[in-house]
Amino acid sequence: MTETKPGKLPLHWLMLIGFVVGLAGGLAVNLALGAETPWVVWLTSNVTGPIGQIFLRLLFMMVIPLLFSALVVGVAEMGDLKSLGRAGGRTLILTIVVSSIAVLIGLGMVNLFRPGDGVDPVLAAQLLEQGKAGAAGIVDKAPEGVQLGQFFLELVPSNFFTAASDNQILPVMIFALFFGIGLVMARSPATDHLQKGIEGVFEVSMKLINLFIRLAPIAIACLMFNLAALFGWDLLVRLAAFVGVAVGAMAIHMFVVYPAVIWIGGGMSPIAFFRGVREPMVVAFSTASSNAALPVSLRAAEEKLNLPRKIARFVLTVGATANQNGTALFEGVTVLFLAQFFQIELSLTQQIIVMLVCILGGIGTAGVPAGSLPVVAMILVMVGVPPEGIGLILGVDRFLDMCRTTLNVTGDLVLATVVSRGETDEGLPDEVEVPSPS
Repeated sequence: MTETKPGKLPLHWLMLIGFVVGLAGGLAVNLALGAETPWVVWLTSNVTGPIGQIFLRLLFMMVIPLLFSALVVGVAEMGDLKSLGRAGGRTLILTIVVSSIAVLIGLGMVNLFRPGDGVDPVLAAQLLEQGKAGAAGIVDKAPEGVQLGQFFLELVPSNFFTAASDNQILPVMIFALFFGIGLVMARSPATDHLQKGIEGVFEVSMKLINLFIRLAPIAIACLMFNLAALFGWDLLVRLAAFVGVAVGAMAIHMFVVYPAVIWIGGGMSPIAFFRGVREPMVVAFSTASSNAALPVSLRAAEEKLNLPRKIARFVLTVGATANQNGTALFEGVTVLFLAQFFQIELSLTQQIIVMLVCILGGIGTAGVPAGSLPVVAMILVMVGVPPEGIGLILGVDRFLDMCRTTLNVTGDLVLATVVSRGETDEGLPDEVEVPSPS
């Protein structure tokens, strides 16, 4: 979480100001002059456009080091697979199942309500062309089409470094998962040092992303100016629909799926569960950081839910990195919304692939504000949607980040409750390191 010095506005308020200034300026230009006015074209092409593109490219630059290091560390932190026994296996299976349900809800809501539809096709095509030109080096690496058999074949990289240099994100993620499993299985002083080194890569990546995010207020103002000057009031309508669908999908997962899982899998009253986790939910919503909420979640698990201490520490610590239900849901909704906005119809196969990548991306997403943006950009490239489209949602991302982080943290506590059923502290590591709040 980005620190705010006394007397200075928090970053999310600066981002909101940038959003409002850019949106208001773009709408004024659209209504008074039109997008084709020569000086407006010059300004968007030579000033506001490049500034926004630089910010987005800085995010793209960090995708591979961030995802690789986060995935390896997330898997390696599970510890000795033999000593973890049933707790580790149940944690992994439940993470995949509940994350899959979250993504399916999100994709279903977007396909049902289609919040991205209704934009003038001519204007959408114009922005689509601008997006392709602005990220040619990235989009050129994206596949033109997706065939399911070929997709699974290409998941396994023949050369990791070639896959990384060609921006083939999924093969890199698969390699990272196997690499993390290898670290778990080959415990030795040498591998412990290697894991520490990869943790250092993760910390450096997060530090740089936090540094780049400080540029977000200016970048958001420029991106929103360009978009509003081109789309006018249609942009506001589409953004409101996007937020409504995203929050609605999160609400279904929070108040329908989680209570069912708690009641059936955990043997606990959903009312008693939500009464016990109110404090970590509030901290998660206010900080938009799973890591910041982790100490509060641990206290609630032990004191309010009466879960076994070692089980709670293991599941919540791993879950803060690997069990990101809200983030996976948000990523799926965002990708399909932007595809609809640009009139790009994704096939059923492509949507299945989006779901799989969102589940994997949830493991590799940092538990800090805006940690999911690089993953969203990567998925957009994969399915042929211009990654600059992410600028559409940056202005409202802070509120959605708060909502999805609350869903993430609550999901971690749901997971801990279900895994704890019938389990004791025996067989788990005595020491489970808890990261300090970000």
